[in-house]
Amino acid sequence: MDLYEYQARQLLEEQDIPTPDAIFAQNSHEVAEAADKIGYPCVIKAQVKIGHRGQAGGVKIAHNRDEAILESESILPMTIHGHKVSGVLVAEAKNILHEYYVSISV
Repeated sequence: MDLYEYQARQLLEEQDIPTPDAIFAQNSHEVAEAADKIGYPCVIKAQVKIGHRGQAGGVKIAHNRDEAILESESILPMTIHGHKVSGVLVAEAKNILHEYYVSISV
């Protein structure tokens, strides 16, 4: 399976594995509503099936509604390493001590 982050999160949540609050959005209006619901600061994350989104400008922090809209309007039209952004994940911002990536090949 080749999943977007929001799809992988859904699978984790179905197995009662906790994840930070997040909402998938496809336009700036949906982003504004999602950010208001999640709270600030929040993270606006490009949804592409490839890594290194942040290095390509596809992950931004928003401290208020206007920033969430502005950041989403810059991310949504992007193509990252040949992959068109399908939407954004508006996620609860967390202080990260360690970050791990999981990949399974069969």
